[in-house]
Amino acid sequence: MTKIRWGILATGGIASAFTADLKLIPDAEVAAVGSRTLDSARAFAGKHGVPRAHGSWAELAADPGVDIIYIATTHNAHYDAAELCLRAGKPVLVEKPVTVNLAQAERLIALARERGLFFMEAMWMRCNPGIRRMLDLIAAGAIGEVKSVHADFSLGGPFPPEHRLRDPELAGGGLLDLGVYPVAFAQMVLGAPASVAVSGWRTPEGVDAMAGLLLGYERAVAALTCGIESASPCVAQVTGSEGFFELAAPFFRPSAIRLTRGTTEEEYAVEELDVAYTGTGLFHEAVEAMRCLRAGLTESPMVPWRATLDVMATLDEARRRLGVAYPGE
Repeated sequence: MTKIRWGILATGGIASAFTADLKLIPDAEVAAVGSRTLDSARAFAGKHGVPRAHGSWAELAADPGVDIIYIATTHNAHYDAAELCLRAGKPVLVEKPVTVNLAQAERLIALARERGLFFMEAMWMRCNPGIRRMLDLIAAGAIGEVKSVHADFSLGGPFPPEHRLRDPELAGGGLLDLGVYPVAFAQMVLGAPASVAVSGWRTPEGVDAMAGLLLGYERAVAALTCGIESASPCVAQVTGSEGFFELAAPFFRPSAIRLTRGTTEEEYAVEELDVAYTGTGLFHEAVEAMRCLRAGLTESPMVPWRATLDVMATLDEARRRLGVAYPGE
């Protein structure tokens, strides 16, 4: 492929940001956009200079001039959109969370495996160069044995009852929209937990308002918070037996990452990691998806299917413990 031709499914803010970053990649081409309405698709195409606009997801999935489709709907629609595209033979990059529950994610990955198609959750944090550098340093023993992870992501609102974050029909609540980041961050460092403890409460509509998660491991722990009723600093820490990392807000695209080596203030040695990005940072996940396509891979080693499934399993358990279920589950 001289250029990899992208189709954009949905026309909201994240679709616009991703399209802008794609235009910074020399061997990427934004070839088409699809929406539930032709007017919306045409408006997006006009704004971003996209050659073709389709008035349905199916038309976009059938477009022979598209090599891969980026799905940017609200997450309650991820499953239907991704299944449609995979069945049409198109590789897929789908926004996080990949689906609303583990069962849906398992079905999509099984379908991608069956069809031999590339499929990746757009967990851009895992493709972030600064985050990759931190993970390399952890693996090399820079902070010794990891003992704890702390991360938070909450929004203050207040969000009215009709807002999507409070709507069960749209899989609202803090866990799927925001909590996916701290959970993915912790499990990126520590892997799948041995236990999940949760405390929190629900909105009058029945979605999670605030949640605190304690992920247990044999020799480590992760303390995570998310919610839609109070703004948080959106920072993270990874603490080890011989030092710690501090990630400035927002930790999933940190403005700074500080490595402190040592166990006492008298011996601390501090290093600032390079956190340079291209574009908004979505650029890097697009580059990884394109690299995988050219290499003939069906899954990315940076965002492996197992990691996606393990995060969904934790989010499922957290919702179960809070009594949050969506229509149709």
